[in-house]
Amino acid sequence: MVSVLRVAAMVMLLLISCSACQAQLSSSIYAKTCPNALSTIRSSIRSAIARERRMAASLIRLHFHDCFVQGCDASILLDNSPTITSERFAIQNNNSVRGFEVIDQAKAAVENICPGVVSCADILAVAARDASEYVGGPSWTVKLGRRDSTTASASLANSQLPRFTDSLQSLIDLFKSKGLSEKDMVALSGSHTIGQARCVTFRSRIYSNGSDIDAGFASIRRRNCPATPPNGDANLAPLDLVTPNSFDNNYFKNLLRKKGLLQSDQVLLSGGSTDSIVTEYSKNPSTFSSDFAAAMVRMGDIEPLTGSAGIIRRVCNVVN
Repeated sequence: MVSVLRVAAMVMLLLISCSACQAQLSSSIYAKTCPNALSTIRSSIRSAIARERRMAASLIRLHFHDCFVQGCDASILLDNSPTITSERFAIQNNNSVRGFEVIDQAKAAVENICPGVVSCADILAVAARDASEYVGGPSWTVKLGRRDSTTASASLANSQLPRFTDSLQSLIDLFKSKGLSEKDMVALSGSHTIGQARCVTFRSRIYSNGSDIDAGFASIRRRNCPATPPNGDANLAPLDLVTPNSFDNNYFKNLLRKKGLLQSDQVLLSGGSTDSIVTEYSKNPSTFSSDFAAAMVRMGDIEPLTGSAGIIRRVCNVVN
């Protein structure tokens, strides 16, 4: 009986500890310690996107690729070192994820006014929100208080980031493992309404002559993506041909027309369980917008380091 009570007490302590950890994420956590943090970050992010519109998509993706590996801990920002193998060079990140210098600039600006207070992980989360808003997408209240990791994992990045060749079920399973629903997955995929992809990621699709791709769309995309690799591997194409620089619901309309650029986009409308969600978002931009914002908040809750866990890095690409 004593042992049973002891186990029950331990379980209760763990639950209380976990709840306390989550409770440490708060939108007002810097209200007293760095009251100008969010406005400083926003100014830096808006300036970067004004210089290059594509950066908005890159910053949203950078936050996403961070959260799916070890949680939202800024591990993706760490450089190679004698003790760290950077996630930047994982298959899904190498020559693909970008915006590191923008986060570095925002961090430097915040460090200038509040040294050692605001984490790189929080800056990534705020940058994604500010990027969405700047290009016409939704805004949301960002929960703050994440701390930065002292480690990175290239192996986890290779296994836990979605691939452009993934099947619908593989995507569903991956997002479920992160605590995200099918609706969250489809909403987050809608960020492909902005940004660009490299030829190497969509070559097989546009030369497949498959029934799930519009022939005219494939023909247009072939013009800047040669059939034989590595020719043109790095050539870019907009993920949304119609409004590539505006955050809207055209991504979903494109899927209905079989004009999803990546195979992992088009599988969202392939006779499976996500068809109805795609159709709904194609008809109701406001529903997509609110669901995207909610999904970004939930994604930002993936395994944060809080309290005494982790550190506040002075610069984002190295451990203090």
